Amino acid sequence: MRKSKRNSSYFSRDRWVQLILLFMIFLVSGRLVILQVVQASDLKAKGIERRTIDQSLRPDRGAIFDAQGNVLAQSIPVRGIHADPRLLTTSIEDKQYKKTKEEAALELGSILEIDSQQILDKLNKDSSWSSIAHQVDIEKADKIMALKIPGVGTDEEEKRVYPMGMFAASALGIVNLEGHGMEGVEYYYDKELFGKPGFQSEERDTKARSILDALSHGDPSRPGNSLTLTLDSTIQYYVEQQLEETYKATNPNSVTILAMDPMTGRILGMGSRPSFDPTNYNDVEPEVRRNLAIGMSYEPGSTFKIITGAAALEEGIINPDDTFPDPGYLNIPPRIITNWDSDQRPHGNPTFTEGMQLSSNVVLAQVAQKMGKSVFDTYLKAFGFGAKTGIDILGEEAGVLLPQDKIREIDIATMSFGQANSVTPIQLLTAISAVANGGTLYRPYIVDKITSFDGQLVQQQKPTPVREVISKSTSEQMTNILEKVVTDGTGKTALIPGVRVAGKTGTAQKVDPDTKGYSSTDYIASFVAFAPAEDPKIAVLVIIDTPRTEEGHQGGTLAGPRAKAIIEGALQYYGFPVANDTESTVTISPTDSAVRPSPQPVVPERTPVGGEIVVPDLTGMTMRQAGETLAKSELHFNFSGSGLVNQQSPAPGKIVTRGTPIEVNFSPLAQ
Repeated sequence: MRKSKRNSSYFSRDRWVQLILLFMIFLVSGRLVILQVVQASDLKAKGIERRTIDQSLRPDRGAIFDAQGNVLAQSIPVRGIHADPRLLTTSIEDKQYKKTKEEAALELGSILEIDSQQILDKLNKDSSWSSIAHQVDIEKADKIMALKIPGVGTDEEEKRVYPMGMFAASALGIVNLEGHGMEGVEYYYDKELFGKPGFQSEERDTKARSILDALSHGDPSRPGNSLTLTLDSTIQYYVEQQLEETYKATNPNSVTILAMDPMTGRILGMGSRPSFDPTNYNDVEPEVRRNLAIGMSYEPGSTFKIITGAAALEEGIINPDDTFPDPGYLNIPPRIITNWDSDQRPHGNPTFTEGMQLSSNVVLAQVAQKMGKSVFDTYLKAFGFGAKTGIDILGEEAGVLLPQDKIREIDIATMSFGQANSVTPIQLLTAISAVANGGTLYRPYIVDKITSFDGQLVQQQKPTPVREVISKSTSEQMTNILEKVVTDGTGKTALIPGVRVAGKTGTAQKVDPDTKGYSSTDYIASFVAFAPAEDPKIAVLVIIDTPRTEEGHQGGTLAGPRAKAIIEGALQYYGFPVANDTESTVTISPTDSAVRPSPQPVVPERTPVGGEIVVPDLTGMTMRQAGETLAKSELHFNFSGSGLVNQQSPAPGKIVTRGTPIEVNFSPLAQ
């Protein structure tokens, strides 16, 4: 009996051990099934994640071209330089690196052209990563890697460059280190230009490369779209030329020039001085980068008389031949309205047309009084004042209109000749373009089309009419009056023989910030014109803020010749003939009697290979001919001077890659 009980006890004990072992085997097997079958894909991904780094891939930013296809902005590959201070410290302590941190900093500073002490401070940090420099040329980056400093490496980056320097800088804008637009067109179209970011997985441990080759994955980035602007480099060149010359000649606070196709709202040229190089935008204060053509709010002075006159003619309140008494002053308490030449002569009883020719404040004040504030205010808003035009650039201001219920009798008078309200250059030229084109207000725009990285059309911009402001007959009446301003009035400096030019001068007193009254010394001189008057192809506005010159401060004297030069050059560029006796400030007519040099056959220095072009001979060409020839050759250009081509670099026959800029100098033909 005792033996049986003992066996039973052993059996029971063995059974329990077996059951426990079976249960443990079941748990382990179950866990293995879960890990190797159920969670296999997740665990594999986690394993890859621990052995890899997901690196964001910044897409290539799209380029910006002018209307001729010249590159205005593009991104180029550069490098970022970083260091691992801890690794460098260890390498020096283990004598794997034979130099000191001071010596390493000196070598890096010499190549990067950075103060070595700044670099040394970063190398002395107790960290595993420190940024040394951004946007370093690849050539410099290669020199740095050749130093073989432990822990010093490079990252792929992009740098936004603007091959034409200050050319249309404020319109183009800038791009920050992260590759996003911050101002101008670069900001407004940042979403289109930036593209789609991607990512890739990189190994942490190079020993695992064979495994990760099969397991790593990524999502490629997609390059950004490119923009083609309405800006034409030839017309923009005329704008830049006049900006530079005016800024030097008048020593003003600023100069702003805007050129537009009045029939469509296309911006043909835009710029200001002082200006900047957007490739190195940090070298200037933000105020210098402001796009004054859309962001300058100012009292326009007598150029605004075009709007006052057009509104009154449209309402039938006046006719061009209606007369107005003008003894040189008009008493409207608490002010006495005077003319710019009141100290010289009274005007008697001029017609409205003559009042525009004389730029009479007294006449226009009486016209505005006849309209009344309700009608006047309606037309101001219809012409777009007090609201943004909607142009596709960052930085537009809306200007300021006096509220209708705040307008006094004196305000009606001063508003008529461009005081009391403030406008922007883009508002004013857009409104005057409506007068020029038959009465339609168009939304101005600067981007013509958007194309994908492979050249496919994504979006084509079209002229956008906003509203009909005045009738065609009123437009024709006002144009005829403005033409007489140029032929017989204050705008004679814009006269181009053989071309019907319509224009208006402007000389506006600035508000003194201390007294809050109008200054007797500071003015804004301006001139606006369009041509040919019968079928305008270009409208130009020139604004000189606070000129300091012995020539005075009159818009006709200072700004008129600048507008003329741009219009004349543009019309010749478009192929419009001008009279032989015009005193050209821009180019030389092929019909001139002097012997004109001509291009010669080119002998290439060698046979061009893939992607290369033979530089053509441009000798004796006009600006338009040179631009077209270079465009056909897929070459870009930088123009200087005026007249005919007398010098170019690289020389004819040289072999260059497509897209290379050719430096071209123009000079008048010797008689």
